[in-house]
Amino acid sequence: SRINEKSVWCCGWLPCTPLRIAATAGHGHCVDFLLQKGAEIDLVDVKGQTALYVAVVNGHLECAQILLEAGADPNGSHHHRSTPVYHTSRVGRADILRELIRYGADVDVNHHVPSRLASPSSRPLTSLVVCPLYISAAYHNLPCFRLLLQAGANPDFNCCGPVNIQGFSRGSPVCVMEAVLRHGCEPAFVQLLIDFGANLNLVKVEVLGAESAGRVKVNPEALQVFKEARSCPRSLLSLCRVAVRQILGKHHLDLIQDLPVPEAIKQFL
Repeated sequence: SRINEKSVWCCGWLPCTPLRIAATAGHGHCVDFLLQKGAEIDLVDVKGQTALYVAVVNGHLECAQILLEAGADPNGSHHHRSTPVYHTSRVGRADILRELIRYGADVDVNHHVPSRLASPSSRPLTSLVVCPLYISAAYHNLPCFRLLLQAGANPDFNCCGPVNIQGFSRGSPVCVMEAVLRHGCEPAFVQLLIDFGANLNLVKVEVLGAESAGRVKVNPEALQVFKEARSCPRSLLSLCRVAVRQILGKHHLDLIQDLPVPEAIKQFL
């Protein structure tokens, strides 16, 4: 069968499979038909993009749903620098992001690098720019920011591997909270990070004062929310909520609904 041949030149003069073309154009019925006929769902193009990734980039929710339901990898391909989660976080497509999360997309950056050794190696994170939480804050996409945290994203570094703060570029934010404040985000962003257990001591307040005269002015209301939270110990209620979520882990947060506790507590968790 030639269904998986990259025999058609289109989509910016790239050799593409029929599935790639259908996903790019948003033809859901064609995507479904090709999958039923045996199209390889996670086949990548010369740029390392999967059919799901191009469907997401072009904003085609229906195609993304069809591909996810058929078993497409919600994280895209490690051959491509971006991911479906990162792109939706940047452009503010909370509807597509919600579907990606529902089908198991990782909301943290994973710098897992295959190694020839018996155990895999991980290269440390040296910039927040590659993180979905960072990019959603930079573009002030609050619904996406909230979804990522609700799905278990690490509120400090948005990374599930080692972090090398010393390797960060000079003057760049060293945690998500600092990035939120520097980008002038409204108080709701700060409050969400507080609610989901961000380490407030990672932020250097004196650096924020210097940034106020820069290109983006720190939102004074957001800064006040941060300072008040850091000056007071967290409530036992807040600590318990964060602890329960951490014990469950981001891949098992759906089990909250099965806990033998009142519905109001489930919603709180």
